[in-house]
Amino acid sequence: MVDIKAQFDPNLRKLIKKKKQVAIIPIGSIEQHGSHLPVSTDSDIVTEVAKKLSEKKGYLLLPTITCGVSFEHAPFFNLSIRKSTLRTVLIDLCISLLDNNIKTIFIINGHHGNQKSINNIDVKLKKLSKNKLKVFPLSYWHFMKREFDHAGFVETSLMMVISKNLKMNLVKKGLITDKMTKQEIKKIGKLANQSFPKATKNGIWGDPTKATKKDGQEILDEIIKNLGKRCQTCLTGHSS
Repeated sequence: MVDIKAQFDPNLRKLIKKKKQVAIIPIGSIEQHGSHLPVSTDSDIVTEVAKKLSEKKGYLLLPTITCGVSFEHAPFFNLSIRKSTLRTVLIDLCISLLDNNIKTIFIINGHHGNQKSINNIDVKLKKLSKNKLKVFPLSYWHFMKREFDHAGFVETSLMMVISKNLKMNLVKKGLITDKMTKQEIKKIGKLANQSFPKATKNGIWGDPTKATKKDGQEILDEIIKNLGKRCQTCLTGHSS
């Protein structure tokens, strides 16, 4: 792994000249995650996922874009940027990487609200770069079997592995969808996209009370394994 922000210019240019490099841009958010997880949770998790992936594959790791599109969490705390702003920043960074002769980029997303900003960004960048750039936008939760949540079992278990900044003595159950129909879940999901507090009441989607560090490690390992396979497929057209 090469952590971009820790490098020195001559060494970095030598690395890029010596071998075709692949870069990772992690994107997260700063938003409420109940009373037991920090507002940095999405950014913390995606940073760890991107770091592990970079270590495994030898990619260049860019600094995480820590603020995302989180307006739906108001009036709970959030630091939000518009989806057009995030998209513009990502496009500018990818073009800047191309200017430095880095032509293959994975955007690893850690927050659901960022999804619209990265949709079809690969097509846009292909056009802007006149087919010189290959960009692959991927959201890490698509690479695990468990249902994605918000400050629930999955995110809490993952945070137990990667951070000590938790307050498990304050943990509470959130919105539980186990007994809901697919139609009911879809309906409340639409409401959550507009107002997460209205959908969940306490800002938590799922049950974090049963989260464990062991489960977190298993989930993290699964994500890195499956994400690594997808990256290999993206680069070569066949899995490792």
